Amino acid sequence: MIPESRVQLPAVRRSWPVQLCLLFSLVCLLFSTGCILPGRRSPGRTVLETRTVLPARIISNFFVVESKLADGRTYRFIIDTGSTATLVSPDLAKKFAAKERRGSPRSKIHVRSASGGEIDLESITLRQLNLGDALFERVPALIFDFTDLSGHLGMPIDGIIGFPVFRDTLLTMDYPGQRLLIASYPTVTPPPPTQSPRLSTIAFNNEQSTPLIPIQMGNESFIVLIDSGSDGSLSLNPVGLHPHFANGPRVGTLISSLQGDHRQLTGRLNQDVLIGAHTIEKPVVDLTDQLSSIGGEFLRHFILTFDQRRNQVTFVRDADGAVTMEPRRSTGLSFARAAVYWRVLTVIPDTPAASLAVQAGDLCVRINGELVAQWNYERYAALVKSADKITFTLLAGTRETDVEVPVFELVP
Repeated sequence: MIPESRVQLPAVRRSWPVQLCLLFSLVCLLFSTGCILPGRRSPGRTVLETRTVLPARIISNFFVVESKLADGRTYRFIIDTGSTATLVSPDLAKKFAAKERRGSPRSKIHVRSASGGEIDLESITLRQLNLGDALFERVPALIFDFTDLSGHLGMPIDGIIGFPVFRDTLLTMDYPGQRLLIASYPTVTPPPPTQSPRLSTIAFNNEQSTPLIPIQMGNESFIVLIDSGSDGSLSLNPVGLHPHFANGPRVGTLISSLQGDHRQLTGRLNQDVLIGAHTIEKPVVDLTDQLSSIGGEFLRHFILTFDQRRNQVTFVRDADGAVTMEPRRSTGLSFARAAVYWRVLTVIPDTPAASLAVQAGDLCVRINGELVAQWNYERYAALVKSADKITFTLLAGTRETDVEVPVFELVP
């Protein structure tokens, strides 16, 4: 799945604009119920002397870090504040899962999709999980296959680390500096930070083991989930609110939910959104019928520090003035990525692509004359951001056909 589509990650309480397989999206949705991991969700013990710092990469607005684990191998994780669950690959689980009692089967989580498909996910306890010098012992987790997500990002993903893992630490996600800081709590309580135009400290509700904060749209306040496991901006549930739009809302990509598939509505607000003292100027939003949330497209402008003892989050900017969001550019197509081809998943209606000889199911083997294997996520995203048109080579049997697709502003 490629830039103009949206990926869903676990434990958010809503549907997402999804262009991965339906099963993946709905597994994620059912993780949001808050009952997939009855009882303990956080580590049995956390060991950290002072603090540790890890470099991060912001890929498709996801916060990705690498850490060398006890077997000497480096693993790659997404930090997901919107998830109550930690997910790990079968390979990682095989190496680090605590041994079960002899004859005792692992417990499983039963998940049903909107299409009627079902899957069981095994629940395990990791003996240990370390991020740099921070060691988390006996971490509850679920085993999940990240093949589709890894294909989307163009790199192997070994796990998604949920918010409860950081219960006993100060967690800082520095998006502009692309680094993760995990710190132990000081023995002496420091004075509260002084509020400034660049810094805001906001209390969050952590009753469901994910951070919920109030934000303001125009003169209306509402609650949102801080969800670093989303690549979107503001997913807005308009019920009870009165959003005004400068552009749209218009039909966007296909999303999957427990009620079935439907088209995403997206647009640009004619109102500013306030997060503490920070102003996001007329942001691009995606409408949802689930809990409103702010994702990576919003969060990437900030340094966020989460304090789960005091249930506070601090937003810091390294610049003055309002946050502005660029237009959302698109070809009108979204893809599922494979090694030798990209399969067209959707063609957005009422776009230039809809009048061309391309449809869902078509296989793309070249982009601007280069094999799709040469196009990782970041390179393709840069192309969509800058190009006026893109030539896709489609394969039908043994015949290749070039289709020139204009790039346009889906949301100006």
